[in-house]
Amino acid sequence: MSTPKVLVLGSGNFGSCLSDHLADAGSSVLLWSRSAEVVRSMNQEQKNVRYLKEHTFSSNITAIGPDFPSKDVISSVGVVLFAIPTQNLRGVLKEMHRMLDTESPPLLIFVNKGIEKGTQALTLEIIADECGSDIAKMSVFLSGPSFAKEIIKRQPTQVSVSSLSPEHAERAAAVFHQPWFRCYTNDDPIGVELCGAGKNVYAIAAGVAAGLGYENNARAGKLTRVGVAYGASPITFLSLAGIGDLFLTCSSEKSRNFTVGYRLGQGESLDDILTTLGSVAEGVESSMGYKMIIDRVGVEAPIANAVYRVLYEGAVLKGVVEDVLNLPRMVEHDLPPLGTSPVDDLLSRLKLTPIRR
Repeated sequence: MSTPKVLVLGSGNFGSCLSDHLADAGSSVLLWSRSAEVVRSMNQEQKNVRYLKEHTFSSNITAIGPDFPSKDVISSVGVVLFAIPTQNLRGVLKEMHRMLDTESPPLLIFVNKGIEKGTQALTLEIIADECGSDIAKMSVFLSGPSFAKEIIKRQPTQVSVSSLSPEHAERAAAVFHQPWFRCYTNDDPIGVELCGAGKNVYAIAAGVAAGLGYENNARAGKLTRVGVAYGASPITFLSLAGIGDLFLTCSSEKSRNFTVGYRLGQGESLDDILTTLGSVAEGVESSMGYKMIIDRVGVEAPIANAVYRVLYEGAVLKGVVEDVLNLPRMVEHDLPPLGTSPVDDLLSRLKLTPIRR
């Protein structure tokens, strides 16, 4: 199989490390950055002056920007990789859709992990809004336990590659798969998205527990209840995108979301943390959309609700922790009965038959 030309949108930690991975695997990569300084340093010095600063990037990467890629550039590539924070994705897709050949679009792969603030929209819904249901059905989502600082060192990594179209999931897996970067496909992108967004919220909670001095027992979170109530497959929450990513993000100081929680637990203010963090912690803004989903599906999710209270309602951290610890006993596995779910509504909108799992 020939290696396709790839356009990566976003030059942050993850966009940069995946550009290097793909270039090292033989692809010719265009890396779009909003920063003229990053474009210059990548092209002249093979360095990203803002992220992964110590790494020398592949010579197969050409940086472009800060203007958005032209229609000619987009039509010249076989793959477009979106490494854009979820809160900025809608605007980028509006730009992209005007230039896409919708009869023969490139393979679209998304690596963001979040829920849009204010709309509670998953990425699949944003794609459908801005590019139409046909593009949404072909889109692919890459997720799982994958720190940029380890990918860039070619440390062994395993990820889920998911799409409503098995053909497109396989194509994306073939683009990324290497001995050091193993890809496993599945057909539940909605579950994969909920795992990615939810684990970031729980990582903040795990960081808070560590910052307050609690040890390992306190770092457990519960993703499955919310996801299955939403209509995703419970099996997805046992996958690399689910428990795999949750374990990594909630147990490592390399996690930006864990770091936010840890620093909150140490007494710092959220504004100071976000100002000095140096990169985006998607769990902060996703916690608002996740809270809206929890309320919509009507399940108990006390830890995620507690994170929301601290971040958006100004609740005193130690008081919130005490409230959670003093909750009454709960049933562990209270998965909802089958019925119409948000996933059914979304699949119907995409003109797909709802799947009963």
